[in-house]
Amino acid sequence: MPRKCSVSGKTGMTGNKRSHSLHATRRKWNVNLQNATIMVDGKPKRVRISARALKSLKAQEAR
Repeated sequence: MPRKCSVSGKTGMTGNKRSHSLHATRRKWNVNLQNATIMVDGKPKRVRISARALKSLKAQEAR
């Protein structure tokens, strides 16, 4: 299963790990995925969604 948000399409970012001597090695920051149940077309569906997208959906729902 890919590390990708099913709502926003967010994936991990890549960059460098920098040591004290500024030696660079490649690393990855993974997206903060959470398992959640959301309503899709009036039916509950379990999805892997990023924490930011989940927070946005909850804020939108509260309005």
